[in-house]
Amino acid sequence: MYIPNTPGKRRAIIVLLLPSLIGVVAFCLLPILASGVFSVMDYDLLMPMSSMQFVGLHNFTRILSGSEFPKVMGHTLTYLILYLPLILLTSVGQALILNRDFRGHGFFRTVCYTPVITSWVAAAVVWQWVLSGKYGLLNQMLALLGITGPSWLNSKEWAMPGIVLAAVWKDTGYYALMVLAALKSIDSTCYEAADIDGAGEFKKLVRITLPLISPTLFLLIVINVIYGLQVFDSVLIMTNGGPGGATTVFLERIYKYAFKQYKMGLASAYSWILFALILVFTAIQFRLQGKWVNYDA
Repeated sequence: MYIPNTPGKRRAIIVLLLPSLIGVVAFCLLPILASGVFSVMDYDLLMPMSSMQFVGLHNFTRILSGSEFPKVMGHTLTYLILYLPLILLTSVGQALILNRDFRGHGFFRTVCYTPVITSWVAAAVVWQWVLSGKYGLLNQMLALLGITGPSWLNSKEWAMPGIVLAAVWKDTGYYALMVLAALKSIDSTCYEAADIDGAGEFKKLVRITLPLISPTLFLLIVINVIYGLQVFDSVLIMTNGGPGGATTVFLERIYKYAFKQYKMGLASAYSWILFALILVFTAIQFRLQGKWVNYDA
């Protein structure tokens, strides 16, 4: 890092960085510190802070030993297991299409990215209609194939897959642009050499394209595992944790404990448990990346 050797330049840098540093301290570091303190306290948000009582690890043991935590963990992992492969598949597929020149390319690119800039509130309204059991567009399409679709968001078994479908539709365009940037960086001579050897399109995809964009795919996996463990807005807007608690996830529980039941101690403990899970999942991914990520290109 460059550090100026004159006092005037150093003062100027401090002055320019100070607003950002104040924001980081006020909106990141202090809330993290506060949540750490609240996690070991019995604190009701509606009561004065002087009423807080130190309870140690009681909040953590209460959560981890309760009947709710396995369900929340299971629902969150269900979302992640369904969402991750779908978002990778659709992002790569969309990027491969965008990487080709064809008539209507600009229109297709616009259509692909429009969901990304759409508000989740507006998207949820549309998808609640699409996933409606009786009049939903998806069930009407399935009926044309002779399949009776479920009442998606009102079914304990199908509510989470319905949320995943909406999330994949909304997020694909963003991650497809990241994959497209990786595709554009591949040297065309790699494909020319493969053509000379008589390699088909599938073999070029498996042997050239995917290995060369594996660092980008690894980044997408890390980002989406973190996002999947923190899924919130789609769940809150589309099902509010229902039906019958079938879509309760970590952030939904944290939000309701903190701002519905005002149990700030339990909410903070939940947030630190989630942090630990994200840390473990991310560490595992970085440990395993050497087995399949290719940085030699």
